Amino acid sequence: MRSFEIQGHRGARGLFPENTLAGFRAALKTGVTSFELDVAITADGIPVIAHDPTLNPDITRTRDGAWLTTPGPAIRTLTLAELQTYEVGRINPASAYATLYPDQQPEDGATIPTLAEVLAIDATIRFNIEIKSVPQRTDLTLPGPTMADAALAIADALGVTARIWIESFDWSAPRHIKRTRPDVPVAWLTSPEHLKDARRWWNGPAPDDFNHSIPQAIAAEGGGTWAPHYKDLTQDQIAEAHQLGLKVLPWTVNDPEDMTRLITWHTDGLITDRPDLLVRALASMGLRPKPHQEALPPGPPLRAQ
Repeated sequence: MRSFEIQGHRGARGLFPENTLAGFRAALKTGVTSFELDVAITADGIPVIAHDPTLNPDITRTRDGAWLTTPGPAIRTLTLAELQTYEVGRINPASAYATLYPDQQPEDGATIPTLAEVLAIDATIRFNIEIKSVPQRTDLTLPGPTMADAALAIADALGVTARIWIESFDWSAPRHIKRTRPDVPVAWLTSPEHLKDARRWWNGPAPDDFNHSIPQAIAAEGGGTWAPHYKDLTQDQIAEAHQLGLKVLPWTVNDPEDMTRLITWHTDGLITDRPDLLVRALASMGLRPKPHQEALPPGPPLRAQ
């Protein structure tokens, strides 16, 4: 029977606070087989889980409960101790962002966690680690390969490297991992926005060099998983990717009709804010989630961060 990847986006953002320990732990009960999460690096070199390079005012409060009114400092300018003086466990109800996730259950007191903390939440779940480097803005983030190495160092120290893969819109990160750590799977993120400036984001061959074929561009990089934005994905592209030996894992799919269509088109999984809805869609089609790996023996103790 065909198995399917149910990947919780930022944990399960539609249900629980994104990229928080509380959110990831709660999302474990929704039927996810893996998590997508975003990595940034603090001023003192600690990989942490955050989507934006700067503190997002839609989800960030100071300890006295005051919402940020503008984007906060860049995470790379804050130490871990400074970063964790902010709370990120609920959405600002006055923001447009709040209307997108009305079912999200808040968790007051939640702070931005370290990558080490999140990788330790469960002994079997897999993690898709997105490297949030911005090659055009070296003032905001470290280079992609540097960030990928930092994330891998944490996974190695915890003994969980067999349960992770590395992805990024900045292709310098998965390209670096392909070259230096062939034991670690990679995924290549794409979106219409990034394709407008593909040569800068990819720092290498672009689809124009391959008759406008993104799957061919990824195959030329050595293959792995293609993670495209779902709205512009076609059934023919999925078939082409599979013919080239690629897996296809679209993001971020939250509508049951879109889920059913993409499952029918034989994607290998979906990244979603609502894994509960994806579980239901799969069950209605007689499909099952991809099983978790067996628990791995723990790695050596990781120094406290």
